[in-house]
Amino acid sequence: MIAAPEIPTDFTLLQESETHFSSDTDFEDIEGKNQKQGKGKTCKKGKKGPAEKGKSGNGGGKPGGPNRMNGHHQQNGVENMMLFEVVKMGKSAMQSVVDDWIESYKHDRDIALLDLINFFIQCSGCKGVVTAEMFRHMQNSEIIRKMTEEFDEDSGDYPLTMAGPQWKKFKSSFCEFIGVLVRQCQYSIIYDEYMMDTVISLLTGLSDSQVRAFRHTSTLAAMKLMTALVNVALNLSINMDNTQRQYEAERNKIIGKRANDRLELLLQKRKELQENQDEIENMMNAIFKGVFVHRYRDAIAEIRAICIEEIGIWMKMYSDAFLNDSYLKYVGWTMHDKQGEVRLKCLTALQGLYYNKELNSKLELFTSRFKDRIVSMTLDKEYDVAVQAIKLLTLVLQSSEEVLTAEDCENVYHLVYSAHRPVAVAAGEFLYKKLFSRRDPEDDGILKRRGRQSPNANLVKTLVFFFLESELHEHAAYLVDSMWDCATDLLKDWECMNSLLLEEPLNGEEPLTDRQESALIEIMLCTIRQAAECHPPVGRGTGKRVLTAKEKKTQLDDRTKITELFAVALPQLLAKYSVDAEKVTNLLQLPQYFDLEIYTTGRLEKHLDALLRQIRDIVEKHTDIDVLEACSKTYHALCNEEFTIFNRVDIARSQLIDELADKFNRLLEDFLQEGEEPDEDDAYQVLSTLKRITAFHNAHDLSRWDLFGCNYKLLKTGIENGDMPEQIVIHALQCTHYVILWQLAKITESSSTKEDLLRLKKQMRVFCQICQHYLTNVNTAVKEQAFTILCDVLMIFSHQIMTGGRDMLEPLVYTPDSSLQSELLSFILDHVFIDQDDDNNSADGQQDDEASKIEALHKRRNLLAAFCKLIVYTVVEMNTAADIFKQYMKYYNDYGDIIKETMSKTRQIDKIQCAKTLILSLQQLFNEMIQENGYNFDRSSPTFSGIKELARRFALTFGLDQLKTREAIAMLHKDGIEFAFKEPNPQGESHPPLNLAFLDILSEFSSKLLRQDKRTVYVYLEKFMTFQMSLRREDVWLPLMSYRNSLLAGGDDDTMSVISGISSRGSTVRNKKTKPATGKRKVPEAEESSSSDSMWLNREQTMHTPVMMQTPQLTSTIMREPKRLRPEENYMGVYPMQPEHHQAPLDYKQQEEAARQQQERAAMNYVKLRTNLQHAIRRGTSLMEDDEEPIVEDVMMSSEGRIEDLNEGMDFDTMDIDLPPSKNRRERTELKPDFFDPASIMDESPVLTLCSWYKITLEITSCSKPAEDSTTRLPGNLGQLGGIWKTVMYFFFFIVLLQRKPVLVMGERSLKYCFKCKYIYFVPVGLCFSINESD
Repeated sequence: MIAAPEIPTDFTLLQESETHFSSDTDFEDIEGKNQKQGKGKTCKKGKKGPAEKGKSGNGGGKPGGPNRMNGHHQQNGVENMMLFEVVKMGKSAMQSVVDDWIESYKHDRDIALLDLINFFIQCSGCKGVVTAEMFRHMQNSEIIRKMTEEFDEDSGDYPLTMAGPQWKKFKSSFCEFIGVLVRQCQYSIIYDEYMMDTVISLLTGLSDSQVRAFRHTSTLAAMKLMTALVNVALNLSINMDNTQRQYEAERNKIIGKRANDRLELLLQKRKELQENQDEIENMMNAIFKGVFVHRYRDAIAEIRAICIEEIGIWMKMYSDAFLNDSYLKYVGWTMHDKQGEVRLKCLTALQGLYYNKELNSKLELFTSRFKDRIVSMTLDKEYDVAVQAIKLLTLVLQSSEEVLTAEDCENVYHLVYSAHRPVAVAAGEFLYKKLFSRRDPEDDGILKRRGRQSPNANLVKTLVFFFLESELHEHAAYLVDSMWDCATDLLKDWECMNSLLLEEPLNGEEPLTDRQESALIEIMLCTIRQAAECHPPVGRGTGKRVLTAKEKKTQLDDRTKITELFAVALPQLLAKYSVDAEKVTNLLQLPQYFDLEIYTTGRLEKHLDALLRQIRDIVEKHTDIDVLEACSKTYHALCNEEFTIFNRVDIARSQLIDELADKFNRLLEDFLQEGEEPDEDDAYQVLSTLKRITAFHNAHDLSRWDLFGCNYKLLKTGIENGDMPEQIVIHALQCTHYVILWQLAKITESSSTKEDLLRLKKQMRVFCQICQHYLTNVNTAVKEQAFTILCDVLMIFSHQIMTGGRDMLEPLVYTPDSSLQSELLSFILDHVFIDQDDDNNSADGQQDDEASKIEALHKRRNLLAAFCKLIVYTVVEMNTAADIFKQYMKYYNDYGDIIKETMSKTRQIDKIQCAKTLILSLQQLFNEMIQENGYNFDRSSPTFSGIKELARRFALTFGLDQLKTREAIAMLHKDGIEFAFKEPNPQGESHPPLNLAFLDILSEFSSKLLRQDKRTVYVYLEKFMTFQMSLRREDVWLPLMSYRNSLLAGGDDDTMSVISGISSRGSTVRNKKTKPATGKRKVPEAEESSSSDSMWLNREQTMHTPVMMQTPQLTSTIMREPKRLRPEENYMGVYPMQPEHHQAPLDYKQQEEAARQQQERAAMNYVKLRTNLQHAIRRGTSLMEDDEEPIVEDVMMSSEGRIEDLNEGMDFDTMDIDLPPSKNRRERTELKPDFFDPASIMDESPVLTLCSWYKITLEITSCSKPAEDSTTRLPGNLGQLGGIWKTVMYFFFFIVLLQRKPVLVMGERSLKYCFKCKYIYFVPVGLCFSINESD
C-alpha cells in the first residue's frame, strides 16, 4: 500500500460552498470533482469564514439548511437520532436505510454528516448530542471532550455490552450498516474528500478516548470501515487488471482494426481507477495507522480481539496487499496475549490463511518464526484456544508435512488422552491426518478386499503400534473416543481386527506379537463398547445424552453387526487365548454388547453352546479374580429371562455352581478335620474353589446352596486356631457378606416370614462379631477386609434400612456398641493416619515405587471414607469424629477433602454437637501436647501454634452467617471455658489453672460470636475467675487476658456497657432521663427447647456478672452515631465523672470488686482512647512536614473503624498540636516499645506523661472571662458545662484516660483530674499541684 500522511483528529466544514450529486453510479462526472485539491490526501479542513456561515450543501437559503434534517424541523440544532433508532431496531432492510441517508447527503451533506456523527455518538451510549453549531465551530477534539463530559458512566454498560433481546443483534446491525454504507458509496461519495475524511477523523479521535464505550465502539466501526474499504480496493484492483488486459488486447490488434478512441477510453478509465485506488489506500493507511496500530494493544481485551479478527479478514480477502510480514507480525505478537479471547482470534485468523494452500508460500517466514508458539498453545489453559491451536497445526500439516518436526507432532499426539473431549478430538484428527490418511498407490487395487487383506489392516496395525508406544495402555478407550469422529470406518472394521487375530499371516508378513495382540483385543473391545453405548468414556462427557433417531438406528445396526460377527468368532478367540488371563478378560466382556435375540433368529444356538463350554473351561483353568468376575458377568448378561436362550444358559450355570459347591464342601470337610495339619495343596484347592464361588456369588443369587454355614465354620476355625491362610479368610469374609446381602435383597423384594427375618438377624449379628474379631488379626489385609465389610454391614443394617416404607425390617436394625465403635476408630488411627513411609504394604514383596504409593493412598482414603460415612449417617456417635477432625491440618493433602466434607455433613445434622466435637478434638490435641511437653510448654512452639492454626481453620468452616451458628459457637466457648478451668493448680489460686493456655486457642472462635453473645460468654467466664485472677499480669496469665480482650473488643466494643450489663444502644443517647436499654435478645420458645445446652445461652443473657457491683451509668461513644457526638447538641458527656444517682452503702467486698472493675474499664478505655488521640494527632494541621509517618503505632485491641465515629464527633478545628523539632524520631523510638508491651495495657503504674513529648495549645476565641480565684473546681459531668468549654473538656478526657496524671497546658492555666473525687481542677501553671492515687 502507498503510504499517506495520517488523517488529523480535527474536522470542520469544507470551504467549498456546495456539491451536487445527480446519482450514485460508477464514474459519473460529479460537479466539482475536477477541482479537488490535494487529490489522494487526507488534509485538515479549515473553518468557514463569516461570509460562509450561512452556506452548507446547497446553500443556506435552501430548505435543507442547518435547522432541518431529513425534512424534519430541528429544535436548537438537535436532531432526532432517527438513524440510531432504525439501526437499533434492526427490522428495516439496511439497504433502504443507507439509501435514505445517501439521498440526505446529496441534498445537504453537512446535515447528513451530522446525523452520521451523532449515530456513532449514540451507538457509544452517550446521551450527548453534537449540534450543528458545535459541528460548525468546534474542533474534533473539543467535540469529543464535550461528549465525554456529558457521558453517563454510572452503569458502565453501553449498546455493545448491554444484555437483552433488543441489543443482541445490535452489533451485527451496526457492522452491517457500515459495510452497506461503504458499498453504496464506493463509486462516488467516498472520493469527495469530505465524507470519509470526516468519519475517519471522528473515529480516530474517539478511538483514543479515555472512555471505554467511545473507544470500543469507534474501534469496531473503524475496523468494519477498513474491511469495507479493503473490499472496495479489491474490486478496484480487479477492475484495473481487467482494464489493463483489455488495453493490451486492443493495442496488440493490427492498425486497421485498432480503435484509438477505445484505447483512449481504456487509458482514461485505468487512470481513474488508479486514482481511486490511491485514495482508498490513503484511507486504509489512515485507519490502520490511526486506529489499528494503537488499539491492537488496548487495555480492553474485546478491543484487541476486534482488531485481530479484522486484520485476519483483510489478509484473507486482499492477500496481495495485506498478506505480508508487515501485517502478519501483529498476529504473531498478539498470540502471546494474556487473554484467551484474543489468542483465540489470532488462531482463527490464521486458520483462514492456512486453509488456502495457494497462500502457503507467503506464510513460510511467519510459520518458521511462530511455529513454536503455535505448538505451545496446544497446552493453553483455555481449552478453546488449545482446540483451535491443534486445528491450526492440522492445517499446517496438510499444507506442508516438512514444516512440523517429529517432536512437534509428539506434543500433539499425547493430547488424544486428554480428559477434555474437544481437545482430544482435535488431537485425534491431527493424528489421523498424520498417520492414517495416506494411502500407498498399490492399495488402490485392493480397496474391495476384506479381512486381513483389506487396506485397513496396515492402518489397524499402525494404531496398535501407536497405542503401545504411547505407554498409556489403560487408556485405550480414550484413544478410540478421540478418533471416533474422524476414523469411524477404520475403528468399526471389526472383521479386519478379527482376521488379524485368528488368521495366519500372509507370506512375508510379520505376525503380531503377544503384546500387540493384547493391545488389539483391548482396542477392539473399546470400539465395540463405543458403538454399542454411543457415549464417551468416563470423564469425557457430562452424562448420557439423548440420541437422535439417526444415531439410534446406527446403534442398532452396529449391535447387529457385532453380534453376527462375534457370536461365531468369540468361541474361537476364547479357545485360542484361553490361557492368557488378560486377553480372556477383555474377550469375555463382548457378550454384554450382543443383541441376544440374534442367537435365536440367526440360528446360532450351536455357537452359544460353544461359548458356554469355553466359559466353563476358563472357570476351571483360572483362579484370577478378574477372569472369574468376567465369567460371572458374562453368565449374568446371557441369563436374561426376556430371551429364549435363558433356559439353556441357566442350566449351564446351575451345573457349574453345583459342581463348585459340592467340591467346596468336600474339600472343606477334609481341610477342617481335627488332628490333621492341612497341607498347602489342600489350602490351594479350598482357596481356588472359594474364589470361584465368591466371584459368582457377586452377580448371582446362590442362596439355595446354603453357603453361610460352610463359611462360618471356616471363619470360626480361623479365630480359634489363628493359623488360617489370609487369602482364605479374606474370600470367606467376602463370600459370607454376599450371602447376607442376597438374603436381605430377597426379603426386601418379596414377602417374607418372621422366621426369615430372625434367621437373617442372627446371621448378621454373628457375622459382625466375626468381623470384629478379625479387626485384631495380625495380617493387615485381613484387618482391612474385615473393616471394610463391617462398615458396609453397619451402614446397610442401620436405621436407614427402614426408609421408604420398609418398617417391617425394623428387627434387622443393628447399632454398634461402644466397644465396636472404639475398635473401628482405633483401626482408622492405626492404619489411615500414618506417614507414607510407614505404610508397610510390602507383605507380597511389592516395591515402594510411586505407583504403589498412589495405590496405597487410594486404599487408605477408601477406608477413611467408609468410617466417615458411618459418622455422617449417625451410625456411630458423632464425638468419635473428634479423632478424625484433629488430623485435618496434619493430613490435609491426603484426606483434607474427606474430613472437610464430613464436618459439613455433621454440621447439617446437629450444629451444636458438631461444635462440641470440634472443641473436643482441640482438647485432645492440647492434652497430647501436655503429655509430651508438660504444663510449662512454650506457647510459641510449633505444636501449640499448629493447634491454634487448626482452631482458626475450624472457625472458618462456620461461614459468615453468625445467626445460623450462634448456639453452636456459644456452646463451643462454654465447653472451652470449662476445660480451661477444669484442672486447678495444685500450688494454689495464685497460680493459673493447668489448662489455662487453652483459652488462647479458644480465642480463635471469638470473632464468630454475636455482640450480645460475647457479653454472655464474658459473664460465664467471670464465674470461673477469682478476684486474684483478675489482678494478675504475669505472662502465664496472658491467655486469660487475651481471651477476655477478644470478648470485650470487636463486635459491640462497648467495654463499659459490656461490663456493667448496659448496652451502648440504650436510650441515654437520646434522653438522659430514660432508662438504658438492655442487651437482651428474645429467643422463640421453639429455639429454647431445641437443645438442653442452648438453655445456657438464653439463661446467661439475663444475668449480670456475679462478682460485680452495680456501677453508675457510663455511656460509651464507640457505637454512637457521629451527629450525636457534636458538642452543640444535647449530649450527656463522653464519660461522666459524677454518678447521676446515689447508691446504697456497699460492703468491703463490693467496694473491692468495684475498684477492680473500674481499673479494668480504665485499662480497656486506655487502649481505645489512646488510638483516638493518635487519629486526632494525624488530623492536626501543624504536624511537621518532615514527619509524615504515624507518630504513634497502632496498638493491640484497637478498632479503627469504630473509633472513627468518636473522632467525627469531636471538633478539632480550633486545635493546634505541635511536635517540637528537637523531640522527633528519637523520642518516638522510646515510645513504641511501651505501646507494644501487652503487660503495659493492663498495668496499674502511671504511663509516660504525654506532655513530655507534646505541647498542646487550645486557641479559645469565644470563651468567657477566666475565674479569678486561683483554683476553680469544675464538675466532672460535662453536661453541666456549656459553650467552648465542652470542646475543651472533650479533648481533655482523651488525655485523662491516656495518662493517669495528666497536665494540659491551656494559656496560663492547667487542668488536673482527681480520680478519687472525680473533679477537674483548673489551676494556674505556677501553682504546684499534684494528685496521688491515694488522694
